[in-house]
Amino acid sequence: MEYLNYATLESIDPGAYRSTRPFPWIGVEGALTDAGYRELLATLPPLDLFEKDFGYQRKHGQQSHDRYALNWSPDREPELPEPWVALIHECLSPRYREFLCRLYDAPACTLRFHWHFTPRGCSVSPHCDSPEKLGSHIFYLNTEEDWDPSWGGETLILDDGGRIHRHSAPGFSDFANAFRGRSLGNQSLLFTSARHG
Repeated sequence: MEYLNYATLESIDPGAYRSTRPFPWIGVEGALTDAGYRELLATLPPLDLFEKDFGYQRKHGQQSHDRYALNWSPDREPELPEPWVALIHECLSPRYREFLCRLYDAPACTLRFHWHFTPRGCSVSPHCDSPEKLGSHIFYLNTEEDWDPSWGGETLILDDGGRIHRHSAPGFSDFANAFRGRSLGNQSLLFTSARHG
């Protein structure tokens, strides 16, 4: 089975993507094949594989990002459901790397894989990604059966108009504009970290 929908991914115009402001980002519907998306939903890694990541002190006084996290490494593959291992191997393929490098206008990309699950009432505060992180491709796994968009939970693309220093702890209300990435169904979000945009 194929998991990545290259017809959709490779239709993204890199020039248009890189000209998006406040920094390059795009919401993508159908980045996974329909069959692949259903298979991944049916085989989500169990919560007991995740580490509880709550209450740790972040740099610059930002609120902690309270969530469960599962970081991939080759030695963890035996613990993971087979479809997720297959997706990771597709993402490690030359074709996906070339897609990302073309989109990000980068000579090479090193990939890291991780899952996050944020329980009810928890959030991820406004922040800039680490300087060495070029960008992210987030795949969402929320369905109409288990998620109500009125609960929130979307990734927000925040626009400060260039006013806020990256080494600070702003609140959501400190931003002039916020663009919401759709997170219900076979949706994903690609973005280039603000430092690189």
